[in-house]
Amino acid sequence: MAEEVKKQADQQDSKLKAFLKKQNIEISAKRYFIDAMGAMAQGLFASLLIGTIIGTLGDQLGLEFLTEMGGYAKSVAGPAMAVAIAYALKASPLVLFSMLAVGTAANSLGGAGGPLAVFFIAIIATELGKLVSKQTKIDILVTPLVAIGSGVVLAKLTAPSIGEAASSIGEVIMWATKQQPFIMGIVVSVVVGMVLTLPISSAAICAALSLTGLAGGAAVAGCCAQMIGFAFMSYRENKVGGLISQGLGTSMLQMGNIVRNPRIWIPPTLAAAITGPIATCLFKMEMNGAAISSGMGTCGLVGQIGVYTGWVNDVASGAKEAITAFDWVGMILICFVLPAVLSCLFCWLLRKINWIKDGDLKLN
Repeated sequence: MAEEVKKQADQQDSKLKAFLKKQNIEISAKRYFIDAMGAMAQGLFASLLIGTIIGTLGDQLGLEFLTEMGGYAKSVAGPAMAVAIAYALKASPLVLFSMLAVGTAANSLGGAGGPLAVFFIAIIATELGKLVSKQTKIDILVTPLVAIGSGVVLAKLTAPSIGEAASSIGEVIMWATKQQPFIMGIVVSVVVGMVLTLPISSAAICAALSLTGLAGGAAVAGCCAQMIGFAFMSYRENKVGGLISQGLGTSMLQMGNIVRNPRIWIPPTLAAAITGPIATCLFKMEMNGAAISSGMGTCGLVGQIGVYTGWVNDVASGAKEAITAFDWVGMILICFVLPAVLSCLFCWLLRKINWIKDGDLKLN
């Protein structure tokens, strides 16, 4: 009897696995926390971030058209994130388009923590939509009804709480950084910088936590230390192509080499531990632009544009009298000069003791 029950259970399990595979539903950390989160960051970039940059250009140049364009881009941040997540989860067209409504609801109801609310709710609504996709003769009604219905209900029930929780965590980090700028400068810089190099989206995390202010400045420092650090310390192996792809692209390109020799991660991480507190204690560099910029580093110079946008906003609000030469010197040192010099110095020392060898930093 027990064997028969076990056999039936195995059959049911096999059927369920076959159905999930047929519906392209893969329950895994990679798909949800790497693929979906990375796509969410791209959705944020293509809406809120680029909108902020265009809007800032419009304000600075006095071009109302650009200011309006930036406003339109920023207004669709929620839908852009949700659609990007659904795309990463390989949703069918009906599910994909349904996420426009879900993203709008989750981002609006989530408040300052809207991106985190969108992340969780869009994943659940997408997978529920995929469960029923093409399973009925009235798919054009059933699929969007399930996807939008489940997403909006979840947004109503959970988005405010998720948003408050994310906002609270971000506020605690920012408060702690103000109270202990040296210690938290190190912690935030190192952690966010390492997350940027890992196949996780540091930009999405910073946006979800609304990480700005001094903590945002430390995050920028850490990301720059990883990107510029790897770009310059690997120049002998990767030349100009590697310098540009890592310095203006992403240090994530080194992930395969890190797996093979984790010691190559030491130089840029030590550099981040130094530049973080310099940013918070000496130059008091703050990120008061879009929070997503805190996790972008030198990728397309988005981090630096975000810092500059914050300066402009602060001057406009009266919180800052003017943008000074000291501000510019601080940003250049923290984002470019120190990461390059320190990472190359630490790398040279590690090469001397054979912890890093020729070819260890070579990109394929």
